[in-house]
Amino acid sequence: MGIPSYIDNMSEWKDSFSYRYPLSVRFSETDAFGHMNNTVAFVYFETGRINFFKDIGLSKEWFSSGGKMIPVTADLQCDYIRQIFFDQQLHVCVKVAHIGNSSVDLHYMVVNEKEEVCLTGRGRMVQLSRETGKPVSWSENARIYLQS
Repeated sequence: MGIPSYIDNMSEWKDSFSYRYPLSVRFSETDAFGHMNNTVAFVYFETGRINFFKDIGLSKEWFSSGGKMIPVTADLQCDYIRQIFFDQQLHVCVKVAHIGNSSVDLHYMVVNEKEEVCLTGRGRMVQLSRETGKPVSWSENARIYLQS
């Protein structure tokens, strides 16, 4: 398998992540062969993304404004590099790749205990008005959170 198109240099890309969220592969996430079901990767990305937003303070923006804005996933991609098995200890790594007017492109990397890359991914989140369903530009504070 080649390097996904959103990665120019795997070594540099891997080193550019600073956010890591630990998790353990649960039995319910595996199939009859003992390896992680392919749909679970997206749940791991979501878990990493939500905790990333909480830890950088961006979730405060969504909740402190009376719930007027909500984040939605516009697209999500996963590339499977290495099999993952029950009870493995993993880290979901998340980073901001690009900040748009009302969207943010995130990159994801899941590594095992040996720091081997198991999954890579990318996706776009868009901030929408809960009332109109239309995109809402990032506030200056939100941009600061995303750039941190």
